[in-house]
Amino acid sequence: MTSTDVKGAESAGDPTANEAVGHAAGAAPVAAQGALGDESTTAAPEQEEENLSLPGQDSPAQAALNRGARKRSFERGDHSVPESDVEEWRFTPLRRFAPLFEDVATDDRDGDPAVDYQVEVPEGAADPATLAIGEAPRGTVLVPEDLTTAVASARTDQALHLVAGKNTVYETPFHVQVTGRGADRRGNGHIVLETEESSSAIFVLNHTGSVQYAQNVEMLVGDNSQMTVITLHDWEDDALHIATHHARVGRDAKLKHVAVTLGGSAVRLNSIGEYAAPGGDIEKLGLYFSDEDQFFENRLFVDHSAPHCTSNVAYKGALQGRKARSVWVGDVLIRKEAEGTNTYELNRNLVLTEGARADSVPNLEIETGEIEGAGHAAATGRFDDEQLFYLRSRGIPELEARRLVVRGFFAEIIQQIDVPEIRERLSASIEDELAKSMN
Repeated sequence: MTSTDVKGAESAGDPTANEAVGHAAGAAPVAAQGALGDESTTAAPEQEEENLSLPGQDSPAQAALNRGARKRSFERGDHSVPESDVEEWRFTPLRRFAPLFEDVATDDRDGDPAVDYQVEVPEGAADPATLAIGEAPRGTVLVPEDLTTAVASARTDQALHLVAGKNTVYETPFHVQVTGRGADRRGNGHIVLETEESSSAIFVLNHTGSVQYAQNVEMLVGDNSQMTVITLHDWEDDALHIATHHARVGRDAKLKHVAVTLGGSAVRLNSIGEYAAPGGDIEKLGLYFSDEDQFFENRLFVDHSAPHCTSNVAYKGALQGRKARSVWVGDVLIRKEAEGTNTYELNRNLVLTEGARADSVPNLEIETGEIEGAGHAAATGRFDDEQLFYLRSRGIPELEARRLVVRGFFAEIIQQIDVPEIRERLSASIEDELAKSMN
């Protein structure tokens, strides 16, 4: 092992905005249902204890985490309704998400589906297809770990299946437009994305409108192929969305997964990546901007189960407004057989106004000492006074200086998005968000 760079997790912002607080060192979490029902609930911001486990050691949170051994089952009865004293849900406002814990069918009416899908494929690609429950490759990678994922799987009769053909490079993206048709309506969805051997493709999932949406996205990255998935959550302010994205990366293949969350009342994304053979590469990038009373949660798990694979995670978020809330939890497991692993995860949060709160928890489990490198870092803070002073000393007004700082903060992520029109759209959306607090 050449290096291990580890920094503790961060939790910062307005304590009154925290709807469910707890920490790995043993503080009892506040029940999410109670916090949502009692506006006076307060809790002091707490410094998370870093969760680092090396061979032969157990971290203080090890018993609660057990990330690699979590039960998976398609049977809905095998999963219980989430509770706030469970590690996986301790930050989540469960009362707000309650409609998505119900085992109900999609609210489809004749000619008026709860969720509308519009699909475009590149020239030369196979037409969109569907997969019934139990029809491979559906269910070969994604096996539910929680109730919402199990319900979405069971309640979606036909999954959308998009395939990048073998030995083909697609110059334009596959595009799936997902539109919700009512905040009081329930939608369930399952999407299977596949790049066959030695192919290369970009898949864009764009979410707009409003709905209560439980979604599964299954990604099969074939040997020596390259898959980029860009998921955009630009919902209306009353939408609810819980999604599980699960990928398996083949030999010498690469997955680039980009998650952008700008809209919705509450959005929770659980993104899982695993390796089928040596030489795999997973890159997970994320950007989120939480406004007043919005809750955005990103949970990531990279399961290094094959030797000589790499992973890199970088997520950045900004928050503004009363009860703006974000949660980022990054789990990386390096199993005994994963010799030669090289991994790093990073999360940065910028709190722009009073009344906002961000929690950031990186977790690293290492079961072998024969690795190239492993580390993680997380930080949450406000504007850098030195940066503002530098800009203002050169005649830039304070308002514009603050905008420049935020633009620069997000630029690293935006520049790595491979679709120019999406880069332009995100830059414009961030400008719109800044206009709300900086005019």
